[in-house]
Amino acid sequence: MGVIGSRRMTGYGRDCVEKIVPQLVMSGWTIVSGLMYGVDQTAHEVCLDCGGRTIAVLGWGIDYIAGEKEQKLQDRIVQNNGLVVSLWENQIGTNWTFPSRNKVVADICHELIVVEAAAKSGALLTARMTQKLNKKIWAVPGPITSSVSIGTNKLLAEKNASPWLENPIQTSDIHIQDPIQKQILKILQNENLGIDEIIRRSGKSSPDISSRLSLLTLSGFVIEKAGLYRVSQG
Repeated sequence: MGVIGSRRMTGYGRDCVEKIVPQLVMSGWTIVSGLMYGVDQTAHEVCLDCGGRTIAVLGWGIDYIAGEKEQKLQDRIVQNNGLVVSLWENQIGTNWTFPSRNKVVADICHELIVVEAAAKSGALLTARMTQKLNKKIWAVPGPITSSVSIGTNKLLAEKNASPWLENPIQTSDIHIQDPIQKQILKILQNENLGIDEIIRRSGKSSPDISSRLSLLTLSGFVIEKAGLYRVSQG
């Protein structure tokens, strides 16, 4: 699944990425994005934080050092069984390399989610390229007061994308593979419990349960209220 958006990511955009990407990881998707600062880098980082795999398509050469943060993220992706790909070897990033990168993102992804996009942006270019390949495009509706939601709202208004509302992937369509996550959902099947009781019943370590609960909560499968966890009915 491609997850792309504005380099000028807002707090709303970050919240959306932190909500959407864990859902996709839980659904078994590999996240494809462009490694630029903003939405792209956040999508890669959240995916890795959730234990998922991600593919970064560079707008510069594979051996070119774009920046310290970018290099650290590239290394982390590879170390976690992901891929870093480029069309070039030592090419610096320029105005013509990024559209070429966008075409690779469109080619690789099965579906595409545009989180934030200005009226004229590389994210919209990628969306048009993806549309020409007859692939599914999603767009996150944004505030009408935000300049980086003009593009996503336009995609929706012109019916060139479907709205990503909460989680269009139904829980019944999700196949959870992690045995500890399955165990947590079974424990919470009939009652609401605090984390200490979940740890006690599971027999697992606190870090194991805490990390899985965080992912299940971010993904919308578990809801936390007043320190008690329950299985979502949605």
